[in-house]
Amino acid sequence: MLLKNVLKTYGLNEKQARVYLACLQLGSAPAHRISQSAGLPRSTCYEILETLKPLGLISAFKKHQVLWFSATDPHALVQTAKEKAAMLEQHLPQFLAAYGEIKNRPSVRFYQGREGMKIILNEILEEAKELLGFSSYDDLEKILGDLWPKFVQQRAKKKIFAKIILRETTKAYERQRLGPQELREVRIISPSYEFHGVTYIWENKITMFSFGQDLSALVIDSKELAQVQKNMFYALWNSLPNKKPLQ
Repeated sequence: MLLKNVLKTYGLNEKQARVYLACLQLGSAPAHRISQSAGLPRSTCYEILETLKPLGLISAFKKHQVLWFSATDPHALVQTAKEKAAMLEQHLPQFLAAYGEIKNRPSVRFYQGREGMKIILNEILEEAKELLGFSSYDDLEKILGDLWPKFVQQRAKKKIFAKIILRETTKAYERQRLGPQELREVRIISPSYEFHGVTYIWENKITMFSFGQDLSALVIDSKELAQVQKNMFYALWNSLPNKKPLQ
């Protein structure tokens, strides 16, 4: 691995690495010699040297009224890196506590178009043990096209059972009839409840698809909000008649 690349992993940029290596190779030198060795204009080299001094990588001293620069011994760099790592490790519990607080806060992601919805459907397939849904099936089939039957097939293959509330349509009754073979139970609500979209709930997540002019979707990741939505879903689910699918 090139020394310049090693220095970049240490946190230096391209020009800083070149200047430090030039100083290291020259021992002690004035800025014009360092700039020649680093292949940089003198004015740029001065600027870079000034950024390296507070990092402890360069020291400066006057010789015959001219400012000379020396690179810090590489052993000192290693020792400084170890001290920084030790300090981070010492305070790791506080960092983890702060990280845990952030992780427990609700997060929201926004997607647009069918491709965005496809990403969410794949996320459901990867994570869900059970899927709760509230949707207008006719819109779902129309908008998602061939994405939808593939999702249903994969969901059944992964044995993810779905409980779905659908607006009353001929296709909704068809989904209800096919439910047992596709690991799905369907309950029907009145068509007077008009909407064009989908809500799914799984694990600690909620997703909502909007089938308006601009196809859009969002995912909310929150244990508390998901639990609220699950309770609302079951309150409606349990109020609906558990009719046998039409033959």
